[in-house]
Amino acid sequence: MATSVQPPAGDPVSPAGAKGAPAFDPAVLRRDFPILQRTVHGRPLAYLDSAATSQKPAAVIDALAAFYRESNANVHRGIHTLAEEATAAYEGARARTAAFLGACEDEIVFTRGTTEALNMVAWGWAFHHLRPGDTILVTLMEHHSNLVPWQQVAARGGFQLRAVPLTPDGRLDREAFTRLLEAHRPRVVALAHMSNVLGTINPVPELARQARAAGAVVVVDGAQSVPHLPVDVGSLGADFLAFSAHKMLGPTGLGVLYGRRERLAEMEPLLGGGGMIRRVEVDRSTWADPPQRFEAGTPPIAEAAAFTAALDYLQRLGLEAVAAHERELVRYAWERLQQVPGLILYGPGPEHRGGVISFTLEGVHPHDLAQVLDGEGVAIRAGHHCTQPLHRHLGVVATARASFYIYNDRDDVDRLVDGIEKARRLLTGP
Repeated sequence: MATSVQPPAGDPVSPAGAKGAPAFDPAVLRRDFPILQRTVHGRPLAYLDSAATSQKPAAVIDALAAFYRESNANVHRGIHTLAEEATAAYEGARARTAAFLGACEDEIVFTRGTTEALNMVAWGWAFHHLRPGDTILVTLMEHHSNLVPWQQVAARGGFQLRAVPLTPDGRLDREAFTRLLEAHRPRVVALAHMSNVLGTINPVPELARQARAAGAVVVVDGAQSVPHLPVDVGSLGADFLAFSAHKMLGPTGLGVLYGRRERLAEMEPLLGGGGMIRRVEVDRSTWADPPQRFEAGTPPIAEAAAFTAALDYLQRLGLEAVAAHERELVRYAWERLQQVPGLILYGPGPEHRGGVISFTLEGVHPHDLAQVLDGEGVAIRAGHHCTQPLHRHLGVVATARASFYIYNDRDDVDRLVDGIEKARRLLTGP
């Protein structure tokens, strides 16, 4: 069963930190992550791909295994001991997630990931509440998961889809946002809290206040923000927030949809089946109350139990300390990368971004760059990162991306820069 993580030997948390937040030592934290003890091509692993998925501490791995060893059963309807333990673990994870976000338990829906959560809102709320001609407003920096579902419902329902442009430095154009709100009065505003390519952190509380004042429902993709920043749904101001467990030390196959209670009550379920019904007749059914209404079939029980351990781990470190650590690391990486000849950095400066940096190297395809870095034991991402419209706006087909988390330090940045320099010499000459 999932339990609160205990400090490892050589506790990485110390009283000193930014603005009184606890500080931690990534070198000590890495001892908690079994995969970070391995080598790649004979070199210690420098994992710089946490925006795609984070690594898992032993506490999370142990919690997943413990559930299967000790309490594996289905939830909610069994009256035997194992079923009661499984239900307690699953609903306990819901309560823990709600507390982590400052939400109520009945506002937390477990999904398979951010993508499914956003599809649930698009099809379950927007498709049923918008009318032909209504506008859905997105941004040019959206991940496909927060763009394609809106394209699909817009095409089916006759809605208009419009995108907020960006400033030259990769931030949201606030003047254009205001103009689009005033001109089109969108029913839905869907935006990323933090860009998975540019690293841009959008001022969601301010944007949400504007959007809701204009009559819009606000949908936030929090896949890149919730693992790295303190997020309280009360101050965030969104109607819906979606994120994934696997990007915040948890297992794959589990996502979270937060929805205001009144919005969830207005939604139709995306899936039908067992567990989400109140009464079933041969020709009709009535739905259970949220959140059960949206959790058809057997849910990700073991994954939820393990997610509790991930939340406990992050809570012990403190999200303020996590954010402060990544700000410092990004500042250092930004300075070092700017010194590489022919390297182009995308997005705003360190003061406006989270722990993601995307770049290109003149004369080198991002995939070739990533392959050279892999030979040095440095794992980065290369491609369009599920943001093709954004990359077309940037004028490139693909970028290389380094993303940071609690287990990264300056040594990882130095190895990244050294690897890029090696790729430049190998692939473009001296």
